[in-house]
Amino acid sequence: MVGLGNPGRKYRHTRHNAGRTAAERILEKSELVAGGDWSEGYVAVASYSGRRFLVMIPGVFMNVSGRAVAPVVERYRIAPERVVVMHDDIDIPLGEVRVKSGGGTGGHLGLASMIEALGDEGFARVRIGVGRPPTGMDPADYVLSDFSEKEVGEYEASIERAAGAALEMVMGETDGAG
Repeated sequence: MVGLGNPGRKYRHTRHNAGRTAAERILEKSELVAGGDWSEGYVAVASYSGRRFLVMIPGVFMNVSGRAVAPVVERYRIAPERVVVMHDDIDIPLGEVRVKSGGGTGGHLGLASMIEALGDEGFARVRIGVGRPPTGMDPADYVLSDFSEKEVGEYEASIERAAGAALEMVMGETDGAG
């Protein structure tokens, strides 16, 4: 599992860090078997309901996250279709979570980086809705903005659903096609 986002306090609560936050939630829900810094990020071996899996949180900016993930995927010989990437999605309403396997980038530069680095677009995605930017606002500025006070509850609930969806995929309870 990979949680896309940006490093640093400045970006901690932004819309673009939804994937990273979901990965952190998975680590909170799971038993940590081992973990530590890895080249350009943090990687952990976690266990949930008796199943072990890796959780990767890139320590680089979203748009180059593939370069941090690819060496881990290669080192552990993980087929791209076994990778689950959690990320924000402005084409999905705030609070909604959708899963799918494969596909394009939808303009998401973090996904583009992953596809380029893995050489394959067949990985699963847990898409965390952050809503559309207001009229006239640049989408890049929007995803780098914090949630408003009235959005926080819905966002936190979606993080919980995203973590649950990713765990279901790893546990083999869903294939990511829905």
